[in-house]
Amino acid sequence: MAMADNGRVVCKCTAARRSFFCFREVSFDDKPNRRNHLRNVSAVPVFKNGIFTRCSPSVAGNSILSMDARENPRSSILPSSRDKRIPIYVMMPVDAFCIDGSGRPRIRKIKALTVALKALKLAGVHGIAVEVWWGIVERFSPLAYDWSLYEELFKLISESGLKLHVALSFHSNVNSSSSRKGGVSLPLWIVEIGDQNKHIYYRDQNGYSNDDYLTLGVDHVPLFCGRTALQCYEDFMSNFAKKFESFIGTVIEEISVGLGPSGELRYPAHPFGDGRWKFPGIGEFQCYDKYMMDDLKMAARKEGKPQWGERGPQNAGCYNSLPSEVPFFEEGEESFLSDYGCFFLEWYSGRLLRHADDILAKAANILKKYQENKQTNILLAAKIGGIYWWYQTVSHPAELTAGYYNTALRDGYDPVASILSRHGAALHVSCLEMTDGDNPASYLCSPEGLLQQIWTVSKKRIHLIGRNTHERFDRVGLWQIHANCYHSQAEPVRSFTYFRMNDKIFRAENWNNFVPFVRKMSTNW
Repeated sequence: MAMADNGRVVCKCTAARRSFFCFREVSFDDKPNRRNHLRNVSAVPVFKNGIFTRCSPSVAGNSILSMDARENPRSSILPSSRDKRIPIYVMMPVDAFCIDGSGRPRIRKIKALTVALKALKLAGVHGIAVEVWWGIVERFSPLAYDWSLYEELFKLISESGLKLHVALSFHSNVNSSSSRKGGVSLPLWIVEIGDQNKHIYYRDQNGYSNDDYLTLGVDHVPLFCGRTALQCYEDFMSNFAKKFESFIGTVIEEISVGLGPSGELRYPAHPFGDGRWKFPGIGEFQCYDKYMMDDLKMAARKEGKPQWGERGPQNAGCYNSLPSEVPFFEEGEESFLSDYGCFFLEWYSGRLLRHADDILAKAANILKKYQENKQTNILLAAKIGGIYWWYQTVSHPAELTAGYYNTALRDGYDPVASILSRHGAALHVSCLEMTDGDNPASYLCSPEGLLQQIWTVSKKRIHLIGRNTHERFDRVGLWQIHANCYHSQAEPVRSFTYFRMNDKIFRAENWNNFVPFVRKMSTNW
């Protein structure tokens, strides 16, 4: 999952300029003396009675959305990208924008940003990743789009000789902001609707709402001045494409479409901004808004089990529970392996898959003419969360609460890959800087195992785009990113997004690691 960061635009221009152009070359030729972290991790079961054997991954035949029947990918076999350079995009600072006294958005510290962009270009960085916020552009009223901030920013980046990865962001980052005073909210007119109807947001079993993203339960409900949530997303994407048509495929080379909290396809099962959840808690199911509950009741009636539609699992613990404390995630008659458990998880994950399918279908249709034009180069992408804790258990509880029906007995990422393949989209994955040894062994984490599984399901079907989850400037962390980007048993990632630009990256000791890393990724020396 993507965490909040505290990056700021560098403002000490004089000092920064010295480190920009007087860095000491550091070679990456000598690999760090450490064990090979690119092994395939097997699941370690935590069931109390007996040992489970990990089954071979299989396609999840979801009863709500059959991936096998509907994949029909645009390109079933992708051309090899082996030995090609991997472009590096650097994400804009988290506080790059602010709202001025008149209520209009503006770029903060634009002179310092200009210097930083020039330095990154000289270092070999390919482009800048920019979050295009729904809450900034359509801030005050429906269909009233103000692109002025992004017109200025895109022009600045383009004139610096850099390309763009645009992340269309339909979420808020207010709760994930370190101070909770900054950040970008959802559009103010959406917030007003939410003040009257809290059920437009995801809700947990105790009735707490998460106002970072609209519940997928309202995707097809016309609650937003006559429009559904899906229509709001489509209108925003269409207006973006119309406004920046001359940039798409030339300056803008990648567009990722937000599908949930932090822009990731998942439920907000692990809210890290309000104190409800702390790592490595298993999280909670987020299906208790009235729109999702109505859908659950309908699915239960179709199954012939109306009682299954009354509520979600009542034995699934709370945000900070551990798997061994929770009956639903162990073996037993009322576990995730029961008939009810399978029904609920099929429905819960299936609704998330349908949400992705609906939005990506709209996005792919909007970008179709640019993708078919041989003179332009544009890649559609979607993010998933890197839920790597408790991965070495049979039930994978943290992934289940997030909406990924992935266990030791079932492959939950194959259906995601099928949807992306059908719409010609790449998968944006995180955790590329991580190893299994980065966390306490008792948490049964395996970012390596998760990445290996994703590499397996994506093979020859979809492109992968990489990013780091945690801020890393050290040589060991950067080397791990390089090793994962050029994995020996998989195609290299299409590009890598470095999270994120701030004053730390330009400090001499960090810059002297970052520049050789960028150059090695660009040339694969």
